[in-house]
Amino acid sequence: MSTIPSITLNNGQVIPQLGFGVWQVADDEARSAVETAIKAGYRSIDTAAIYENETGTGKAIAAAGVPREELYVTTKLWNSGTRDWSGQQGRDAVLREFDESLGRLGLDQVELYLIHWPRPMHGSFGNVWKAFEQIAADGRAKSVGVSNFGQVQLDALREESGLVPVLNQVELHPHFPQRELRAYHAEHGIATEAWSPLGQGKELLAEPVLAQIAARHGRTVAQVVLRWHLQSGIIAIPKSVTPSRIVENLDVTGFELDADDLTAIAALETGKRLGPDPQGFDWN
Repeated sequence: MSTIPSITLNNGQVIPQLGFGVWQVADDEARSAVETAIKAGYRSIDTAAIYENETGTGKAIAAAGVPREELYVTTKLWNSGTRDWSGQQGRDAVLREFDESLGRLGLDQVELYLIHWPRPMHGSFGNVWKAFEQIAADGRAKSVGVSNFGQVQLDALREESGLVPVLNQVELHPHFPQRELRAYHAEHGIATEAWSPLGQGKELLAEPVLAQIAARHGRTVAQVVLRWHLQSGIIAIPKSVTPSRIVENLDVTGFELDADDLTAIAALETGKRLGPDPQGFDWN
Protein backbone atom coordinates (compact mmCIF):
# COMPACT_ATOMS: atom_id res chain seq x y z
CA MET A 1 0.00 0.00 0.00
CA SER A 2 1.22 3.50 -0.82
CA THR A 3 2.50 5.77 1.95
CA ILE A 4 1.58 8.95 0.07
CA PRO A 5 0.60 11.74 2.50
CA SER A 6 -2.81 13.41 2.39
CA ILE A 7 -4.04 16.99 2.66
CA THR A 8 -7.14 18.03 4.60
CA LEU A 9 -9.31 20.37 2.54
CA ASN A 10 -11.27 23.35 3.87
CA ASN A 11 -14.42 21.24 4.29
CA GLY A 12 -12.67 18.53 6.29
CA GLN A 13 -12.43 16.04 3.42
CA VAL A 14 -9.04 14.43 2.81
CA ILE A 15 -7.28 14.06 -0.56
CA PRO A 16 -4.10 12.09 -1.33
CA GLN A 17 -1.29 14.47 -2.16
CA LEU A 18 -0.21 12.42 -5.16
CA GLY A 19 -2.78 11.23 -7.67
CA PHE A 20 -2.96 9.81 -11.18
CA GLY A 21 -4.00 11.91 -14.17
CA VAL A 22 -5.35 10.72 -17.52
CA TRP A 23 -5.18 13.85 -19.69
CA GLN A 24 -4.55 12.97 -23.36
CA VAL A 25 -5.04 9.25 -22.67
CA ALA A 26 -7.44 7.47 -25.04
CA ASP A 27 -10.48 5.90 -23.43
CA ASP A 28 -9.44 2.28 -24.01
CA GLU A 29 -5.88 3.03 -22.86
CA ALA A 30 -7.20 4.85 -19.78
CA ARG A 31 -8.75 1.65 -18.51
CA SER A 32 -5.46 -0.25 -18.48
CA ALA A 33 -3.46 2.73 -17.18
CA VAL A 34 -5.86 3.40 -14.30
CA GLU A 35 -6.00 -0.29 -13.40
CA THR A 36 -2.19 -0.32 -13.29
CA ALA A 37 -2.15 2.84 -11.18
CA ILE A 38 -4.65 1.51 -8.64
CA LYS A 39 -2.78 -1.79 -8.42
CA ALA A 40 0.45 0.15 -7.80
CA GLY A 41 -1.15 2.00 -4.89
CA TYR A 42 -2.63 5.22 -6.29
CA ARG A 43 -5.91 6.07 -4.63
CA SER A 44 -6.66 9.39 -6.35
CA ILE A 45 -7.72 9.41 -10.02
CA ASP A 46 -8.25 12.63 -12.00
CA THR A 47 -10.25 12.76 -15.24
CA ALA A 48 -12.53 15.26 -17.02
CA ALA A 49 -15.41 15.31 -19.45
CA ILE A 50 -13.29 16.88 -22.19
CA TYR A 51 -10.68 14.10 -21.89
CA GLU A 52 -13.27 11.68 -23.31
CA ASN A 53 -11.98 8.87 -21.10
CA GLU A 54 -14.42 8.88 -18.18
CA THR A 55 -15.88 5.59 -19.44
CA GLY A 56 -12.54 3.79 -19.47
CA THR A 57 -11.62 5.32 -16.14
CA GLY A 58 -14.90 4.13 -14.64
CA LYS A 59 -14.40 0.60 -15.97
CA ALA A 60 -10.95 0.53 -14.35
CA ILE A 61 -12.38 1.67 -11.03
CA ALA A 62 -15.07 -1.02 -11.20
CA ALA A 63 -12.53 -3.72 -12.03
CA ALA A 64 -9.86 -2.66 -9.56
CA GLY A 65 -11.10 -4.73 -6.65
CA VAL A 66 -10.50 -1.83 -4.26
CA PRO A 67 -13.34 -0.71 -1.97
CA ARG A 68 -14.96 2.42 -3.43
CA GLU A 69 -14.47 4.34 -0.18
CA GLU A 70 -10.68 4.00 -0.59
CA LEU A 71 -10.68 5.83 -3.93
CA TYR A 72 -10.73 9.58 -4.56
CA VAL A 73 -12.24 10.36 -7.97
CA THR A 74 -12.15 13.79 -9.61
CA THR A 75 -13.84 14.91 -12.80
CA LYS A 76 -14.50 18.31 -14.35
CA LEU A 77 -17.17 20.33 -16.11
CA TRP A 78 -16.24 21.37 -19.64
CA ASN A 79 -17.60 24.87 -20.13
CA SER A 80 -18.26 25.09 -23.85
CA GLY A 81 -18.41 28.61 -25.22
CA THR A 82 -21.38 27.63 -27.38
CA ARG A 83 -23.63 27.40 -24.32
CA ASP A 84 -25.39 30.14 -22.39
CA TRP A 85 -24.26 29.64 -18.78
CA SER A 86 -26.40 32.40 -17.31
CA GLY A 87 -29.62 31.99 -15.31
CA GLN A 88 -31.47 28.78 -14.53
CA GLN A 89 -30.75 27.44 -18.01
CA GLY A 90 -27.04 27.52 -17.26
CA ARG A 91 -27.49 25.87 -13.86
CA ASP A 92 -29.62 23.13 -15.39
CA ALA A 93 -26.92 22.54 -18.01
CA VAL A 94 -24.33 22.05 -15.27
CA LEU A 95 -26.51 19.47 -13.53
CA ARG A 96 -27.04 17.59 -16.80
CA GLU A 97 -23.32 17.61 -17.56
CA PHE A 98 -22.60 16.30 -14.07
CA ASP A 99 -25.17 13.52 -14.43
CA GLU A 100 -23.59 12.53 -17.75
CA SER A 101 -20.13 12.38 -16.18
CA LEU A 102 -21.43 10.17 -13.38
CA GLY A 103 -23.09 7.93 -15.97
CA ARG A 104 -19.90 7.53 -17.96
CA LEU A 105 -17.93 6.81 -14.79
CA GLY A 106 -20.56 4.35 -13.58
CA LEU A 107 -20.66 6.10 -10.21
CA ASP A 108 -23.36 7.72 -8.12
CA GLN A 109 -20.90 10.10 -6.45
CA VAL A 110 -17.46 11.60 -6.98
CA GLU A 111 -15.10 12.99 -4.37
CA LEU A 112 -14.38 16.17 -6.31
CA TYR A 113 -16.03 18.11 -9.15
CA LEU A 114 -14.25 21.08 -10.74
CA ILE A 115 -15.06 23.94 -13.10
CA HIS A 116 -12.42 23.14 -15.72
CA TRP A 117 -11.75 26.70 -16.97
CA PRO A 118 -13.11 30.13 -15.97
CA ARG A 119 -13.52 30.93 -19.67
CA PRO A 120 -15.36 30.93 -22.04
CA MET A 121 -18.15 31.37 -19.49
CA HIS A 122 -17.67 35.11 -19.97
CA GLY A 123 -18.36 36.06 -16.39
CA SER A 124 -21.08 33.47 -15.74
CA PHE A 125 -18.99 31.10 -13.63
CA GLY A 126 -20.60 32.59 -10.51
CA ASN A 127 -23.93 31.28 -11.77
CA VAL A 128 -22.35 27.92 -12.58
CA TRP A 129 -20.96 27.83 -9.04
CA LYS A 130 -24.54 27.96 -7.74
CA ALA A 131 -25.14 24.60 -9.42
CA PHE A 132 -21.93 23.31 -7.85
CA GLU A 133 -23.27 24.41 -4.47
CA GLN A 134 -26.34 22.27 -5.11
CA ILE A 135 -24.24 19.28 -6.18
CA ALA A 136 -22.23 19.55 -2.98
CA ALA A 137 -25.32 20.05 -0.80
CA ASP A 138 -26.90 16.95 -2.34
CA GLY A 139 -23.77 14.95 -1.51
CA ARG A 140 -23.23 13.81 -5.08
CA ALA A 141 -19.79 15.41 -4.97
CA LYS A 142 -18.13 15.39 -1.58
CA SER A 143 -16.18 18.51 -2.54
CA VAL A 144 -16.27 21.11 -5.31
CA GLY A 145 -13.51 23.30 -6.64
CA VAL A 146 -12.08 25.02 -9.68
CA SER A 147 -9.30 24.66 -12.20
CA ASN A 148 -7.22 27.31 -13.96
CA PHE A 149 -8.74 30.17 -11.95
CA GLY A 150 -6.73 33.30 -11.22
CA GLN A 151 -7.08 35.66 -8.28
CA VAL A 152 -9.63 37.81 -10.12
CA GLN A 153 -11.99 34.89 -10.68
CA LEU A 154 -11.45 33.55 -7.16
CA ASP A 155 -12.23 36.98 -5.70
CA ALA A 156 -15.42 37.07 -7.76
CA LEU A 157 -16.52 33.71 -6.36
CA ARG A 158 -15.80 34.89 -2.83
CA GLU A 159 -18.03 37.92 -3.40
CA GLU A 160 -20.90 35.82 -4.78
CA SER A 161 -20.80 32.73 -2.57
CA GLY A 162 -19.94 31.60 0.91
CA LEU A 163 -18.76 28.25 -0.44
CA VAL A 164 -15.00 28.47 -0.95
CA PRO A 165 -13.52 26.10 -3.56
CA VAL A 166 -11.61 23.33 -1.81
CA LEU A 167 -8.81 23.57 -4.35
CA ASN A 168 -7.65 25.19 -7.57
CA GLN A 169 -5.97 22.91 -10.12
CA VAL A 170 -3.46 24.90 -12.18
CA GLU A 171 -0.36 24.49 -14.28
CA LEU A 172 2.51 24.27 -11.80
CA HIS A 173 6.05 22.89 -11.90
CA PRO A 174 9.56 24.18 -11.01
CA HIS A 175 9.74 26.29 -14.17
CA PHE A 176 6.38 27.86 -13.32
CA PRO A 177 5.84 27.58 -9.54
CA GLN A 178 2.92 30.04 -9.25
CA ARG A 179 4.26 31.58 -6.02
CA GLU A 180 1.81 34.49 -5.89
CA LEU A 181 -1.23 32.34 -6.58
CA ARG A 182 -0.14 29.74 -4.02
CA ALA A 183 0.18 32.48 -1.41
CA TYR A 184 -3.35 33.62 -2.24
CA HIS A 185 -4.61 30.05 -1.90
CA ALA A 186 -2.94 29.68 1.49
CA GLU A 187 -4.48 32.93 2.70
CA HIS A 188 -8.00 31.81 1.74
CA GLY A 189 -7.86 28.12 2.64
CA ILE A 190 -7.74 26.81 -0.93
CA ALA A 191 -5.48 23.84 -1.66
CA THR A 192 -3.17 24.00 -4.69
CA GLU A 193 -3.17 21.11 -7.17
CA ALA A 194 -0.71 20.89 -10.06
CA TRP A 195 -1.46 19.70 -13.56
CA SER A 196 1.59 18.86 -15.67
CA PRO A 197 3.63 18.66 -12.44
CA LEU A 198 6.55 17.20 -14.42
CA GLY A 199 6.25 19.73 -17.22
CA GLN A 200 5.64 18.45 -20.73
CA GLY A 201 8.18 16.81 -22.96
CA LYS A 202 11.78 16.62 -21.76
CA GLU A 203 12.65 20.27 -21.08
CA LEU A 204 12.18 20.23 -17.31
CA LEU A 205 13.34 16.66 -16.82
CA ALA A 206 16.56 17.43 -18.72
CA GLU A 207 17.61 20.16 -16.28
CA PRO A 208 21.22 19.44 -15.18
CA VAL A 209 20.52 20.77 -11.68
CA LEU A 210 17.71 18.26 -11.23
CA ALA A 211 19.91 15.47 -12.57
CA GLN A 212 22.56 16.32 -9.96
CA ILE A 213 20.03 16.33 -7.14
CA ALA A 214 18.58 13.03 -8.36
CA ALA A 215 22.04 11.43 -8.48
CA ARG A 216 22.77 12.48 -4.89
CA HIS A 217 19.57 10.87 -3.68
CA GLY A 218 19.76 7.81 -5.92
CA ARG A 219 16.46 8.79 -7.52
CA THR A 220 15.13 9.78 -10.93
CA VAL A 221 14.58 13.39 -11.92
CA ALA A 222 10.81 12.80 -12.04
CA GLN A 223 10.89 11.52 -8.46
CA VAL A 224 12.82 14.61 -7.36
CA VAL A 225 10.29 16.94 -8.99
CA LEU A 226 7.33 15.10 -7.45
CA ARG A 227 9.09 15.15 -4.06
CA TRP A 228 9.45 18.93 -4.49
CA HIS A 229 5.67 19.17 -4.98
CA LEU A 230 4.97 17.14 -1.85
CA GLN A 231 7.37 19.14 0.32
CA SER A 232 5.90 22.38 -1.07
CA GLY A 233 2.42 21.36 0.09
CA ILE A 234 1.17 20.94 -3.48
CA ILE A 235 -1.12 18.15 -4.68
CA ALA A 236 0.29 16.61 -7.88
CA ILE A 237 -1.36 14.44 -10.53
CA PRO A 238 1.35 13.08 -12.86
CA LYS A 239 0.31 11.15 -15.96
CA SER A 240 1.89 8.16 -17.65
CA VAL A 241 0.75 5.11 -19.58
CA THR A 242 4.05 3.27 -19.05
CA PRO A 243 3.65 0.79 -16.17
CA SER A 244 7.21 1.20 -14.89
CA ARG A 245 6.86 5.00 -14.77
CA ILE A 246 3.44 4.77 -13.12
CA VAL A 247 5.10 2.79 -10.32
CA GLU A 248 8.19 5.01 -10.25
CA ASN A 249 6.17 8.21 -9.89
CA LEU A 250 4.50 6.85 -6.76
CA ASP A 251 7.79 5.97 -5.06
CA VAL A 252 8.59 9.41 -3.67
CA THR A 253 8.33 9.03 0.09
CA GLY A 254 11.62 7.33 0.96
CA PHE A 255 13.81 10.44 0.75
CA GLU A 256 13.70 14.16 1.48
CA LEU A 257 15.08 17.19 -0.32
CA ASP A 258 17.27 19.36 1.88
CA ALA A 259 17.45 23.15 2.01
CA ASP A 260 20.20 23.30 -0.63
CA ASP A 261 18.13 21.12 -2.97
CA LEU A 262 15.08 23.35 -2.54
CA THR A 263 17.13 26.49 -3.13
CA ALA A 264 18.58 25.03 -6.32
CA ILE A 265 15.13 24.03 -7.56
CA ALA A 266 13.74 27.48 -6.77
CA ALA A 267 16.39 28.97 -9.06
CA LEU A 268 14.93 27.04 -12.01
CA GLU A 269 11.90 29.31 -12.22
CA THR A 270 11.48 30.80 -15.69
CA GLY A 271 7.93 32.15 -15.48
CA LYS A 272 7.18 30.33 -18.72
CA ARG A 273 3.84 28.56 -19.14
CA LEU A 274 3.45 25.37 -21.12
CA GLY A 275 -0.32 25.73 -21.55
CA PRO A 276 -2.53 28.71 -22.39
CA ASP A 277 -2.97 31.61 -19.99
CA PRO A 278 -6.42 31.10 -18.41
CA GLN A 279 -6.98 34.85 -18.33
CA GLY A 280 -7.14 34.95 -22.11
CA PHE A 281 -8.13 31.41 -22.99
CA ASP A 282 -11.30 31.29 -25.11
CA TRP A 283 -11.41 27.79 -26.58
CA ASN A 284 -14.85 26.33 -27.34
